[in-house]
Amino acid sequence: MNARTLSIAGLVVAVILLFAVNILSNTVFTSARMDLTENRLFTLSEGTRNILADLDEPIAIRFYFSEKVARTLPNVYSYANRVKGLLGEYERASGGKVEVRIIDPEPFSEEEDRAVGYGLSGVPVDGEERLYMGLVGTNSVDDEDIIPFLSTSRESFIEYDITRMVYNLSLPDLPVIGMLSSLPLAGYGPHAALRGLAAPEWMVMEQVNKLFEVKSLETDVTEIPEDVDVLLIVHPKNLGDATLYAIDQFVLSGGRALVYIDPYSESDQPAQPSVAIRPPSKSSELTKLLEAWGVESEPDKVVGDLQLAAKVRTQRQQQILTIDYPVWINTLPDFFDQDDTVTAELGNITFATPGYLQPLEDATTTFRPLIQTTENAALYDAGRFQDPNADPQDLLRDYLPIGNALTLAARIEGPAGSAFPDGPPPIEAKKDGEGDKSAEEASGDKEPDAATKRAEHLAASTEDINVIVVADTDMLADRFWVQVQEFLGNRLAIPTAANGAFMVNALDNLVGSNDLISVRNRGSFIRPFERVADIRREAELEFRSKEQELMMRLEETEQRLLELERAKRGSESELILSPEQQEALVKFRQEKVAIRKDLRDVRRNLRRDIETLDARLKFMNIALVPILIGIGGLAAGMWRIHRRRSHRDAPAH
Repeated sequence: MNARTLSIAGLVVAVILLFAVNILSNTVFTSARMDLTENRLFTLSEGTRNILADLDEPIAIRFYFSEKVARTLPNVYSYANRVKGLLGEYERASGGKVEVRIIDPEPFSEEEDRAVGYGLSGVPVDGEERLYMGLVGTNSVDDEDIIPFLSTSRESFIEYDITRMVYNLSLPDLPVIGMLSSLPLAGYGPHAALRGLAAPEWMVMEQVNKLFEVKSLETDVTEIPEDVDVLLIVHPKNLGDATLYAIDQFVLSGGRALVYIDPYSESDQPAQPSVAIRPPSKSSELTKLLEAWGVESEPDKVVGDLQLAAKVRTQRQQQILTIDYPVWINTLPDFFDQDDTVTAELGNITFATPGYLQPLEDATTTFRPLIQTTENAALYDAGRFQDPNADPQDLLRDYLPIGNALTLAARIEGPAGSAFPDGPPPIEAKKDGEGDKSAEEASGDKEPDAATKRAEHLAASTEDINVIVVADTDMLADRFWVQVQEFLGNRLAIPTAANGAFMVNALDNLVGSNDLISVRNRGSFIRPFERVADIRREAELEFRSKEQELMMRLEETEQRLLELERAKRGSESELILSPEQQEALVKFRQEKVAIRKDLRDVRRNLRRDIETLDARLKFMNIALVPILIGIGGLAAGMWRIHRRRSHRDAPAH
């Protein structure tokens, strides 16, 4: 057999081996994956894997995606492919417990009817065609969880959204949150519009309602229901001893609590217009309970931090000014406790006129700051913010750093005593003609009913308490952390800060599950051309400078023309063009032409730099690798030829 036949046979064998290896890898190594993206975009987080591993019953996820329509939208199509890849990872990681179906709801088909029936939103594209890109999740008892449309604006939250869906469907009963609030977090109710109080539910509660069952409690509640897992207290104002005692006993018996207090709540607006000379107080506190838990807070002091101050626009003397507003604090992750699951890896959090917390010297509990200010923080009297006409710049003039960081949110853990060491407060007499009945029960003539009976008083905690306290309530208001957009009849939340994520994380942590917390922002799949953007930005800056130069020269020339016009007017008030005017006009036109030429050069240089970079990238991606392979093959061939010649020329022994 000659060398040519051997070469052809070797080539055939190589081709057969290539196909064999591909077929073998597709059948044997179906679960093998390697994610080389910078942010591990196609790798499920540990929290997601833990949730999938704990699934007891199957969950079906249907991805309704109009693939044919999306092919004309490159960004949407790329995003949808990422969603498909992630869903495949969910299916593999769950061991088949998560069943994924990709459905293309073509126009006027039964699948489109089902998508509409589930409540998915179709976006009109090119006339009558509609783009569907939503998720429908169901469990074995036909519970449903819907994401009407996977907007690209929430691309970085896609794993969290899918994991939240799986988590909700895997729980037979949602954890119960008992909410006691003097702020309208749930809106003013369906009849509020008749009183001019139409207000939607706060967006933070929309997020909470997706993960928990929220049970509203009256501010005069005397007993916390037994099914409440976590107590959410927001802006507690003028709570009676009976309510404080109910909270005290709930926490001492092992219940968890998330508390928001505030020295000045900008969101505390009266339900009815007030005619009082003195405006109602906007502060809230839990001094009696906090002291029992080893914490104190000054209810009349507002924290400011010029280093973290938000910029606001204000109008003074018919001028619009942009100033640093020190009491609106945009805290950064550098000032978070990165060892606590609630604040680890969160983004920035915005506070508005917050207070501060600090531990008592003789506390038996552990005080762990979750969010702090810088060491240049300052304190203001809360009363000065009652004046709506106050000059915000006065805050800058009166800014006096105290020299140490202040705690805006903290976790309190450890053994604690009761805020009522002498036992429960007396039960208030019942109203509306029920006084005789209460007297009867008090005298022992009649056995009190179950609602009136007191549980055994706890003088100390049965286990370590776990309470998170935040010294601000405005951080929950939509305007401080989220942009809300109406999209096809649905409210779409685009967070600008992690305020909502902080509350959800805190509640989820206090309930006892840390897995959903660990599902983080995974970054964006669409990677911008940063170098191209830098080139365009530099050229834009140069273009703007040229444009400003043109405007300045134009103003100077027009001023000169105006002066000449006033000096050289004829008797009939007609403008007589003098040689000086004509010379100025000619000069202006020449300058204008020259500057336009410069502008064209700038734009040409912009295109040239970008085209050069584009050509370089194409060469590296398309031609460079084959060239290197060819050079390597040529070098290997020459080395083999050299080796053969060396063996042939070697003397025989």
